[in-house]
Amino acid sequence: MKATLLPPPPPPAKRRRGPRVAVLALFLCSLLVPLAFLFDRSQSGYVTTDERRRQEVVLPEFHHVEKADGDGTVNGLNQDAPKKTPKVNSGGLQKHKQTDRHTSRISTKPKVLPSPKVDPSEAVKESTQGTREVSKVRKRLDKGTNTDEVENEKACQLEFGSYCLWSREHKVVMKDSIVKRLKDQLFVARSYYPSIAKLEGQEELTVLMKQNIQDHERVLSVSTVDADLPSFINKKMEQMEQTIARAKSCTVDCRNVDRKLRQILDMTEDEAHFHMKQSAFLYNLGAQTLPKSHHCLSMRLTLEYFTSSSLGSNDSSARKFSAAHGRHYVILSKNILAASVVINSTVNSSKDPKKIIFHILTDAQNFYAMKYWFDKKSYREAAVHVVNYEDIIKEKLTKFNVRHLYLSEEFRVLVRSTEQPAGKTRMEYLSLFSHSHFFIPEIFKDLNKVVVLDDDVVVQRDLSFLWSLDMGDKVNGAIEFCGLRLGQVRNLLGSTTVDTKSCAWMSGINVINLDKWRKHKVTENYLLLLKKFLTKDETSLRAAAFPLSLLSFQHLIYPLDERLILSGLGYDYAIDEDVARSSAALHYNGNMKPWLELGIPSYRRYWKRFLTRDDKFMDECNIIP
Repeated sequence: MKATLLPPPPPPAKRRRGPRVAVLALFLCSLLVPLAFLFDRSQSGYVTTDERRRQEVVLPEFHHVEKADGDGTVNGLNQDAPKKTPKVNSGGLQKHKQTDRHTSRISTKPKVLPSPKVDPSEAVKESTQGTREVSKVRKRLDKGTNTDEVENEKACQLEFGSYCLWSREHKVVMKDSIVKRLKDQLFVARSYYPSIAKLEGQEELTVLMKQNIQDHERVLSVSTVDADLPSFINKKMEQMEQTIARAKSCTVDCRNVDRKLRQILDMTEDEAHFHMKQSAFLYNLGAQTLPKSHHCLSMRLTLEYFTSSSLGSNDSSARKFSAAHGRHYVILSKNILAASVVINSTVNSSKDPKKIIFHILTDAQNFYAMKYWFDKKSYREAAVHVVNYEDIIKEKLTKFNVRHLYLSEEFRVLVRSTEQPAGKTRMEYLSLFSHSHFFIPEIFKDLNKVVVLDDDVVVQRDLSFLWSLDMGDKVNGAIEFCGLRLGQVRNLLGSTTVDTKSCAWMSGINVINLDKWRKHKVTENYLLLLKKFLTKDETSLRAAAFPLSLLSFQHLIYPLDERLILSGLGYDYAIDEDVARSSAALHYNGNMKPWLELGIPSYRRYWKRFLTRDDKFMDECNIIP
């Protein structure tokens, strides 16, 4: 019988390294991506429709430094978020440390016609008598705060912005106060235990302390709130307190105990700061994104626009849009409901709505939804003209580089006193024109005067008197904000000559003389200034709106009566409701917009009063006013 030799077994196949590397890469990505999201290192794809990132300016209060020709200190220009923001421009922030060595050049004012003072209508006077009382209410609320509270609040606002105000108003009752006391006892016992265990003659105390530590650990492992604790927990706490008192009476090496307690303190502070940073990030994410239900409404309206067969152009409305005798309002918005509330409130407050024409500048993404919505709605015979801003810039105004629509930019201004550095820091939100506002005269070449409204404004009184204002040779009728002067932020304004005593101004309600705008070549000057500021990305471009708005309208601002509009309803909890109810207009500047769940509840009802409710798409998208 022949023996057959079996062939040798084949060599084991070499494992490919490619799949293993791919799996390892996927595992690392699964770890890094959530961290990037948590610490805001990556852009959120959800922030598409209503991006409103706030900027930050920290400066001393002006009336304390007026003797020094308005010189102030600006700490930075950052977004209102837990993270830091890149610098705005090389001519501004990067040189702010040398500003004290140079004196600003004060340019001579151009010769302009005297501006006649026109008083607002009697309705505005009567309805805004209490507006000046807001500051008194704020001062009363500020009393009674000790130095530690002031310092903690200042540090919180410097790092986290308006989140500190929101978190202070939304404090919840602690449900784990006893659990926290147990943890504190456990920390102290653990810090003493190693030193006690080394002492001779303290074997009984060592065993007792170890037993109490184990009992506390066992209870805390199954308890997160006070309701989870067993009934005998008070007895355990008393035993632990007595054991800690005996340990403190022993002679131990204080350095070991001190080092252990410091480690625990540092760990607790790091954990608290991490949770604060995480909460502030989620707060800012909620403030800078549009709710999902609003996205649903926009998409449903867009779909309905293309599937509807009843759409057609109205020639009479088209002719009315360019009527020179009408009262033209311009609104820049990407939010359908916000724009609708502005129009509803303005029309319902007007004595003669037939003369009103609204021009809504929106982006390509929301154009068809906006058009369908306003074509189907009636606003007491007022005309509504929806304009695709991006298409106009692309097709007719090709010389301009800023192609995307930007809404009014808001900057968080932290004002503090130079004479009392430990005093309370006052936070204000300064809203200014964005880059898109500077192209309004080019878009509406047939008009000579418009009123620009922000989409976070609610009008409560008739604004017809604004059309009778004689602003002389001024261009922009605006509310001045003299809590901030150009001299305080001249290190952010580059090398351009400035009048250091000129006040800043705010958007919200602005009367624009387009003829004077073209005469003074404001748009051309804006484009020249834009070239001086380095705008590497969108963040720096939007931050540049701060100096560009202030410089472009220098000496061209006509101050409106400050009682015309009440600002701060998007961040200030101290506004008296009677004052808000009687004001001519309300401005929800700040992070807490009225269409967000973060909005201040007591102020949201003024906005909801003008919200359209009888619409099937709002019901289908679950928009709950």
